[in-house]
Order: sequence, then structure tokens, then C-alpha cells
Amino acid sequence: MSTNLRIDGARLTARLAELAAIGATPEGGCRRLALTDEDRQGRDWLVNQLEGLGLDIRIDAIGNIVGILKGQEDGPAVIMGSHIDTVGTGGRYDGALGVVAGVEVLAALRDAGLVPKRDLAVIAFTNEEGARFHPDMLGSYVWAGGMSVAAAHAEVDSDGVGLGAELKRIGYEGAEQPGFLPAHAYLEYHIEQGPVLENEGGGIGAVTGIQAIVWLELTLKGRPSHAGTTPMAYRKDPGLAAARIAIFANELTKTIPGQLANMGVIRVQPANVNVVPETVTMTLDLRNPDDASLARAEEAVRSFCAELSVRDDIAISFRDLARFPATPFAEPLIAEVERSAAEFGLPVRRMISGAGHDAQMMSRICPTAMIFIPSIGGLSHNPAEFSTEDDIVAGANVLLSAAWRLANA
Repeated sequence: MSTNLRIDGARLTARLAELAAIGATPEGGCRRLALTDEDRQGRDWLVNQLEGLGLDIRIDAIGNIVGILKGQEDGPAVIMGSHIDTVGTGGRYDGALGVVAGVEVLAALRDAGLVPKRDLAVIAFTNEEGARFHPDMLGSYVWAGGMSVAAAHAEVDSDGVGLGAELKRIGYEGAEQPGFLPAHAYLEYHIEQGPVLENEGGGIGAVTGIQAIVWLELTLKGRPSHAGTTPMAYRKDPGLAAARIAIFANELTKTIPGQLANMGVIRVQPANVNVVPETVTMTLDLRNPDDASLARAEEAVRSFCAELSVRDDIAISFRDLARFPATPFAEPLIAEVERSAAEFGLPVRRMISGAGHDAQMMSRICPTAMIFIPSIGGLSHNPAEFSTEDDIVAGANVLLSAAWRLANA
């Protein structure tokens, strides 16, 4: 880096702690579901930080918050970003680290009195987690043009509450159209959320892309009956069928290279201990770095369900919750992350992301890359999620170096 710019590590960790206090849980984690009152408080905090830096602050119609440091020239911006919403039992760093570190990059430039050639911006995307509204990465999906504002506003949570109504309620339905700021490049700084970096000596992950993902919701309908008086052979049990589907999806991970599977939600009606259920709703999260392999896994699940439906006389229907292809990142930006890590004497390894991120959507419209730091124990989506202060500051310095160089290219 042509300057001696460095992140103020104490200020970065203090800001992270301030944000973590909003929606803090007794276990040490965070619960800031998208567009809840806790999310509103987190958004208010973020806007206050951006105002303190004298940035141009814009909010779009899906609630994405953008802070812009104006450059010397007009043109596309270098954008840093992530999200501040969490899952129901989230940690302190997932998403929040990328946003707060982006704020710190702009603060470091303000402190040094430096103005980049290009605009340099930080963005907090709405509803990245998909824990309340579907699909996940919704704010960046709309920003990148994959979903209309109207369709996003029409989404409802599990209680039937509309996304558009919640945006209005918390005061974050902005006037800008999503995508209003053209992007020269996008960088996202994130904890790994897995064990690879920690187990392979630490340092920085230069992320080469994100694996493909399919989220399916299955509704299974059988026949409710008394669990004590209905012989097993006469039952039409969607609960048993759901268990068989989950096991089948898990077994696929042993035969299809790179395949992952998870049943994360299951709802039974009626939910009585002595009643064979009438309806079961379940979700399947299927992922693979290879699109063709993921398609093969999904087809196997659907074929198994078709056979199960006939054999056990259970009606099974499918609904897509999310469907995104494997996403390769831009080689020049991956190399820039490696260069910046080397500049600080940090070990760096190329790796693919197992989780989806807003970068997956941004790669549709501009060159994109991600920076990973180790997650202790590989934990994420867990209140015990943790990354060391040394790693946090190191990754933020890599973000600063890479963003500064891109903004002056």
C-alpha cells in the first residue's frame, strides 16, 4: 500500500461491541432478525456512525443502507459491505464484521485526510440471513436486479407479516432505487464460519467463489389418527416420511462428492404426542460447489419422494425457498486480496465459501471477492461464534489495503 494506512483496532473492536449489545442474548450472542425492533436499533446505530464520518448516506426502497465517501472523480464506486441482521441464535461477528470494518476503512481515510480517486462506499444489505423472510440475501438480490422491489415487499414471514409493511414500520423504506450506485468492484470481509483456516494455520482466506445452494420446503400430507389404536400397517404418517427424507438426503452426502444436506425446520400438525400427524412441513438445505452435482442430488431427493409418496400413500409437494448457482469470483480481485495479505506478512490460502453471502449477488453486476478470517472452533450461527481481535484487525487491514488500491486504480 502506498500509504502507511492502518485500521484503528481499538476503535474497530469497540464499534463491534456496541453493535453486539443491540439484540444481545444471555448466551453472549445476538438476535437481530431482519426488520424487527432490534434490527431498527442496529440500523439507527449504523446511520449514526456514518453521519459521524460526514458521509453521503442513502437508503433504498428495500432498506439497504449505503454510506459513500466521495472520490475525486465521478464514476462507479468500490463498494464494501455485508449485513447486520442475524439468525435467531446468532453470534456477534457474522455479517456485522464486514459492515463495521467497512465503516472503519472509511474512518481511517478520514483520519488520514485522504480522498480516493473513485467513490468508496460501505453498504449494509437487508435480510441477508433469510431467517425471517425468504429468500436469503434478499437485499443484495434486489440490488443486483434478481428480484423486484414489489416482489420483495410482498414477502411474508412465518406469522404472515409483510416485509414491505415492516420496512415502513421501522422507518427504513428509503427513496433510492436499489442499485442506484454503480459498482466498479465489491469486497466483502467475513468470518469463515467454518474450521478450515483455524485448522490450517490461520491467516487470511482469499475466497474464490461460493457453492451452489437450493432451499426446498416440502409439505407432506397424511391422515391423522390415534397413535394407540391405529396399527402401524394402517397409518399414513407424514412424520415418518419426513424422517425418511431427511435420512435419504444425508446419505446422498456420502455418494455425491462435495454434497451437503440439512433439515433445518420441521413443523407438525396437529402437534400432539398421541396423534399420528396430518401434515408435516420441512425444509431441506442442499449445497454443492458443482452445479451439476447439486442438480443430481436434488433430482435424487425428488425421485425418492415420488416413490415414498406412492408407497406410503403420503401427498408430497415442493416449494422453492432459494435457488442460486455456484458463483466464481473475479481473479484480479482474488489476487488483490492475496497481495494485500502478503503486504501485512499474513499467510493466505485460496478457498471456496460453503455459506451464501451478499457477494454472491453482487458478482452478477461487478467484479467481486471476499476476505475470510478464522472462526474459532469453526462455529457460526451460534452464540459462541468467536474470532480473535488480532485476526479481526488483520483482516480489516487487508480490506483497507485492497479497497484503497482498487479505489485508486
